[in-house]
Amino acid sequence: MGVGKSTVGRMLADRLRRAYRDTDDDIVAAQGRSVAEIFVDEGEDVFRAVEKDAVRRALAEHDGVLALGGGAILDADTRALLAGLRVVYLSMDVEEAVRRTGLNAARPLLAVNPRRQWRELMEARRHLYEEVATAVVATDGRTPEEVTRAVLDAVELKEA
Repeated sequence: MGVGKSTVGRMLADRLRRAYRDTDDDIVAAQGRSVAEIFVDEGEDVFRAVEKDAVRRALAEHDGVLALGGGAILDADTRALLAGLRVVYLSMDVEEAVRRTGLNAARPLLAVNPRRQWRELMEARRHLYEEVATAVVATDGRTPEEVTRAVLDAVELKEA
């Protein structure tokens, strides 16, 4: 959350002259409501099922830069679909998350004690991100342009 997936994803797509797609945007368009509303109205389990389908469709239909929601990797089938693809995990620490997002209640998984919940989410997810990642790029203290260059270097697309 707030790591820059959308911003960096768009910049990467532009640099690579590829299309950009975000599965959260796909979900919002298909559902006609925000991710937070789906969480509140239907619960996390329903959202994760919708997300899993959105990721599967996007991977089948899209060959450009794809940004996934932060929890997409929780699903084993999704992780299997990502195997063998260039996957970049954009990382940041909690202080950077506070600076970027304020860890506010608009994030459904961070509504109560956001710093502690962010840390717990990262402890539960970090190994999954690292499992599917081709490269890990730290975003702390970096501009989106610096992160974009680091991603291109990390996945050996320096000529882009």
